[in-house]
Amino acid sequence: MRQPWRVAVVGGGIAGLAAAVRLRDRAPAGTEITVYEQSGALGGKLRTGELAGQPVEFGAESFLMRDPTGAESAAVTLARRLGLAEQIVHPTVGQAALVVDGGLRPIPGGTLVGVPGDLDRVTTVARPAADADTDGGRPLVAPDEDVSVGALVRSRFGDEVVDRLVDPMLGGVYAGRADDLSLVTTMPALARTARVEHTLVGAVRAAQAAAPRAPGAPVFGTLAGGLSTLVEAAVTASGATVRRDAAVREVVPTVTGWRLTVGPTRAPERVDVDAVVLAVPARPAARLLSGPAPAAATAVGELDYASVALVTLALPQPRLPELSGFLVPSTEGLLIKASTFFTTKWGHLRRPDGLALVRASVGRYGEEEQLQRPDEDLAATVHRELSAVLGEPLPAPVDGHVQRWGGALPQYTPGHADRVAAARTALRAAHPTLVLAGAGYDGVGIPVCVRSGETAADEIITALGGSAR
Repeated sequence: MRQPWRVAVVGGGIAGLAAAVRLRDRAPAGTEITVYEQSGALGGKLRTGELAGQPVEFGAESFLMRDPTGAESAAVTLARRLGLAEQIVHPTVGQAALVVDGGLRPIPGGTLVGVPGDLDRVTTVARPAADADTDGGRPLVAPDEDVSVGALVRSRFGDEVVDRLVDPMLGGVYAGRADDLSLVTTMPALARTARVEHTLVGAVRAAQAAAPRAPGAPVFGTLAGGLSTLVEAAVTASGATVRRDAAVREVVPTVTGWRLTVGPTRAPERVDVDAVVLAVPARPAARLLSGPAPAAATAVGELDYASVALVTLALPQPRLPELSGFLVPSTEGLLIKASTFFTTKWGHLRRPDGLALVRASVGRYGEEEQLQRPDEDLAATVHRELSAVLGEPLPAPVDGHVQRWGGALPQYTPGHADRVAAARTALRAAHPTLVLAGAGYDGVGIPVCVRSGETAADEIITALGGSAR
């Protein structure tokens, strides 16, 4: 009689937990699922805390409601599966601003992650290069080519469009720089049209035209109870055994599957399983892959990461503009790279006493030394810069929190998608029951991570040859 499957999920972030839920839903009954998380906290960058007696996100803030096809995003589907659909809420203020010459200017509409399809609409924040976006008689990007977003946009629209618009928008998502980030990975829709269109304006317009349209539909959502409720519900639904403070130090193939070495070197534990989902960042994944799959280890080990700090302040009755927040170009010379007015943006967080929660993201790739400052210094600098940008002194905070995310945001350099595809191809050929999942490979955002974990689970089920339920 065949024994129940034993599947190890290494990494307790949302990708790993989504994989565990998918395995519970689709793998044969009785499948034993164990999640190994080396820290004491599950959820990865999903972490709801409390400030001034109110829940507040110390990590990811929201998720996209729709996927690129226009269908419900994987995050929404997972929330529905976990019985949380009624808790989804949407921003009540959608307009954000850019800091330009020390002041706030509304972000122009009609762009694709800051790349304009109509140059006249962005002149309030940047002056596009004149007559640079000419038709050269061939597509902007070759069929198998990947370039940096910054290089492409600079060559067509000039430096100001990149520095004042594209770079801060990409920086707000990736904590990286447009000149280093892959077009294919960070802006796949534009990459597709750039392989056909001869001008960048044409490519942007074609990508916008191809995007599913749902007028009036909300773009973003979050959970009224905090995103940690998604984590808790996923753990419960998965029925997995969860091992916190359990570092997996080695993964070795056996005749029937895999042997994991778990825990400290002085008292290691050996665990035998049939399959493994590696839902950890690229560097620890590369270490675990170095023995069984050195080529895959080399490919994923090339990915670099940025560190950031999120500084949240509780301010008594400040005079804030009716904006969701603002983005800061690196050329402005501020420590802050983005700020969110939580209690303005999210109606469910507003308080009758007028206390406002304001969060600032600090740190870009290559600026890690700035994050060595003490928490008190970071909070004071954020308070001072917020006052300067808003044009008047803000009241002293009544509470504050600094959340540091060291090496948390992947930097997708050109060629990233090909490197990850090569790693996965090598794994499927040699070790189909060892699968990668997570933001380090497939992109940032909760829906992408959920889909990555679910896809990994589906591959495990196929590789083990069982009949999915």
